[in-house]
Amino acid sequence: AFRMNLFSALCVAGAAAVTVVLVRRLTGWTVLGIAAGLGLATTPLAWRLATHAEGHTLHLFFLAVLFLLLVTWQRQRAAGGSDRLLLVASVVFGISVANHSLTLLLALPIAAYVLTVDPAMLRRYRFVAACLLTVVATTALVYLELPLRAGPFRAPLVYGTPNTWDGFWYVTLAEQFRGAIVDPFADLGGKFAVLVQRTVTEFGWLSALIPFGFFATVIRERPYAVLSGLALLGTAFFAASYINADITRYYLGPAFIAWTWLAILGAAAIDGGGALARRWTGGRARGGGLTGRVSLPAIGAVLLAAVLLLPTAIELPTRARQVDESKNVAAQRWLATTLGAMEPNAVVVSWWSYSTSLWYAQRVEGRRPDIRIVDDRTRLDEHLGDVTDVVKTALGEGRPAYVIRADSREIAALAELYDLERVGPTDGSLIRVLPRAFAPTGARP
Repeated sequence: AFRMNLFSALCVAGAAAVTVVLVRRLTGWTVLGIAAGLGLATTPLAWRLATHAEGHTLHLFFLAVLFLLLVTWQRQRAAGGSDRLLLVASVVFGISVANHSLTLLLALPIAAYVLTVDPAMLRRYRFVAACLLTVVATTALVYLELPLRAGPFRAPLVYGTPNTWDGFWYVTLAEQFRGAIVDPFADLGGKFAVLVQRTVTEFGWLSALIPFGFFATVIRERPYAVLSGLALLGTAFFAASYINADITRYYLGPAFIAWTWLAILGAAAIDGGGALARRWTGGRARGGGLTGRVSLPAIGAVLLAAVLLLPTAIELPTRARQVDESKNVAAQRWLATTLGAMEPNAVVVSWWSYSTSLWYAQRVEGRRPDIRIVDDRTRLDEHLGDVTDVVKTALGEGRPAYVIRADSREIAALAELYDLERVGPTDGSLIRVLPRAFAPTGARP
């Protein structure tokens, strides 16, 4: 767990580093890139996710690398270079798709960006086909791990049955989340209000500057405005219509884009200030500075970078306290109490949020190998029936039976057939299922 949490931190750190290079390429100012990179890494959402095992942090890193490759390709093409970086970007896109399908929302923005830079790309059928083939081949190569680790090189824990044709598509197409998009065009005003609220939470008073940053991007970097604008719009619209757990994670990419816009706005302010200074001085303000060695634009860039980081500096102690979970041992206590409360050779019918902790204790830490953990996924893959069926089988085999369920209807169904006793953790999540003939005195249903 520590290694995976650390990996998330490295992913966010890598995305921040790539942001520095990207902004420097877009604006010409390293100091603005540093401000954007630090700002991204200390944005509350990014900082929080950087301390957890998260696939979205890796998605953020791939997103930053992908944008950097595309902008670098644009610069090289303007200088008469080749299109090889588009093939490299295709590889990164394929890997990113295999990591998280949220990447698919970037397909249209990238196509629009490429055509904005080079409208003649539509006539280069072979090259376009090569890029598409590269994406498909890369994605397929990464996805090949699923049937391999579910078959000849079987992993200790396998989700679904990806070593079968139907099971493979079930996992890769995320069919378990089908139907999670609800009324995408309903209550657009309310969804926009939620987006504004999220933006204010992450950026503070800098939120008011983000639209101006986009306008500055349209003027200074029109192709990048097409790429980043469509990417942010598509992701935000999708996230607002997608009903899932912690949906705020989907706004990690838009936060990265917003920081690049703010940096471009800073560069526009530097150029605008320089133009005003030259107008006021009759064209004589071209450099100089306090010592004659530091130019006025450089001083302005440093000041603007400081302004961009001012909200972060003010909120840094508060944000650090909010993400600090070093003293949060609730999960460890729950796990120890739960494992200790279950009798030897027990069967526990759990659900995802609890199953992962139980699996970790058993598969990684080697604790309680005698317990059989039956998740909803396990019931499907092994055709075990519903919760009541699993309990009946366990008791029929003479094994102690426990359930950890969130659905009150399932608990009610069990209560009609068995006596139920809450044991272990104080949150009452662990319930022992007992045949009525052997129910202990004082058992609480």
